[in-house]
Amino acid sequence: TARPTPRGPAVPPRSRLPDPRAMAGLALGRIGEVGRALGVGASVVRAGRLDLRPTALTAPSSGTRRLATADLDATALQRIRRAEGGTANDILLAVVAGALRRWMAGRGETLPGADPRALVPVSRRRPGGAITGNRLSAYLLDLPVGAADPRERLSTVRAAMDRNKAAGPLKGAGAVAVLADQLHPLAHRFGAPLAANAARMLFDLLVTSVPLPRSALSLGGCPLSALYPMAPLARGQSLAVALSTYGGRVHVGLVADGKALPDLDRLAEAVAEEFAELEALVTGGLRPGARVPEPVT
Repeated sequence: TARPTPRGPAVPPRSRLPDPRAMAGLALGRIGEVGRALGVGASVVRAGRLDLRPTALTAPSSGTRRLATADLDATALQRIRRAEGGTANDILLAVVAGALRRWMAGRGETLPGADPRALVPVSRRRPGGAITGNRLSAYLLDLPVGAADPRERLSTVRAAMDRNKAAGPLKGAGAVAVLADQLHPLAHRFGAPLAANAARMLFDLLVTSVPLPRSALSLGGCPLSALYPMAPLARGQSLAVALSTYGGRVHVGLVADGKALPDLDRLAEAVAEEFAELEALVTGGLRPGARVPEPVT
């Protein structure tokens, strides 16, 4: 005869209700996410400006685009960095500020009452971390167009970027990118058009550095000698500047509204002139402002 199979201890039926401790943990996590989102959102609101006077960099979109490029020596950039300190990005931002000043002078324009504000994207991805999509924020920077001395412009940019880095990437208009990580996908659908229309309230132009591989690249088997990045224009804005280092050169790509900035080529020339003057000033003792027409004040 078969012996009966011994049975282990009785197992209570599994409850269909969620574990209260898990539910409490989930609720606390959601509350934390909402709190972070509210904090980031408050930073964005505080960064907004109510006095939106028209400038050369802001205009209704005409639907046309104009492109221009500039080419800078990456070795000279490092010479300036070693002499003046800061980062290469600080120097390039100061060069953009000086180029805008030159360009306005050539147009015979009065300097704006407030320096134009740039949105400077930054990566939040940790070095060596896994690539899981874009993790971006941005810093706000008032480009010191009003300063006549190139060294003063660089010092002002360095100090402002140091403050931005100390505050972290969750502050200012660029935190919109962080805020997007905290919102339900449905909120993106309705919030994206509002964010696009609000760009003018937050900044005047985009200035971004686009990292590229250090190795040589090719296209269709042909080596690439230069790569010029092109950044998109926000609604109601006339200019976006992108910079990339490749092959020992810093390639600058400028995108502008074709109707608002028909003289974009002159701005590209001003970028190269400003960089050359800053290098000469740092390494050769050139007098600040030499050969540069002063804007109307």
